[in-house]
Amino acid sequence: MHTVWKGSISFGLVNIPVKLHAATEDKDIKLRQLHKKCKTPIRYKKTCENCNEEVTSEDIVMAYEYSPDKYIELDNEDMDRIKKEQEAKAVDIINFVKLEEIDPIYFDRSYYLSPADGGGKAYALLRSSLKDTGKIGLAKIMIRSKEKLAVIRPYNNTLIMETLHYPDEVRAMEEVPNIPEKAELSQRELDTAVLLINQLTEEFEPEKFTDDYRTALMELIQEKLANEKGVEVKQADNVVDLMKALEESIKKTKPKKSTPRKTTERKKA
Repeated sequence: MHTVWKGSISFGLVNIPVKLHAATEDKDIKLRQLHKKCKTPIRYKKTCENCNEEVTSEDIVMAYEYSPDKYIELDNEDMDRIKKEQEAKAVDIINFVKLEEIDPIYFDRSYYLSPADGGGKAYALLRSSLKDTGKIGLAKIMIRSKEKLAVIRPYNNTLIMETLHYPDEVRAMEEVPNIPEKAELSQRELDTAVLLINQLTEEFEPEKFTDDYRTALMELIQEKLANEKGVEVKQADNVVDLMKALEESIKKTKPKKSTPRKTTERKKA
């Protein structure tokens, strides 16, 4: 399993060297865009609108737009220095809370935590103590140039880290349009709705659920592969362009024919 991050987690005087691994993966079926005419893959290029030319990563600098169309350029060395300073810090568990105190809207991504060399006993200690107390650890971690709030909790026989959104990253409820303040509901309507909810209540079993759209799309792809010949992607050929460039170069470098000078014979005296 690929390691996303290496470091250590500490609570009190206990230090646990750990590795971080992504706990989830994107199972979406990746589709490519082809040019309808020649079936060549469509590519996206970074271009400068002012210079009207394609740019590479070496030509790009980072900047912050502090007002419309006004930027302050950020030096790569300064950004790298800040990044290294933050990444070098150990993950300190700030405090311990109950999982039910955190609304699911704050949860972002999940990562498995595994002990690094020499960290097995301390890892087991944190896992057991969290299970015994029913608490989870609240911490901060630097991942991919961004400082994240996170919780550490037991998950079966492992520890899992869930990154959280900061409060200012959660949009205000007041921004949601057309939310009714109050509604006149009869007791009969409410009782019927509660009865329906109770009848449909089951224990959560994630294995029962599948991505029906992804399954249907893959079945369609397999069916087409069985009944139709796939489209062969044409690779871009630069020979024509190269020959054209060579011919143009020859034309430009070809010496111009010198026009003969007109000579006038001297009249015999």
